[in-house]
Amino acid sequence: MLKQHEVLQNRSEQQKKLIATLTESEKQQAQEIDLLRQQQLILKSSLEKLDEKEKKVLELKINGYLRNIDKCISLLSHEERS
Repeated sequence: MLKQHEVLQNRSEQQKKLIATLTESEKQQAQEIDLLRQQQLILKSSLEKLDEKEKKVLELKINGYLRNIDKCISLLSHEERS
């Protein structure tokens, strides 16, 4: 019984490690997909006219980037004052 328990614990640990590895890989792939979609949108916007939906998506992405830049500037300004 103890041997079986030990084997099962080892198998459980291996599976936990595998799950963590696969989860990290999934996150990286999702980031890569998002980046590729952004690149596709940028390329498409530079090559041809965008329809209204694509313009809206591009505008939202740009606004998101601008908000992140503003946050970074604000944090940096706050750190300089401290």
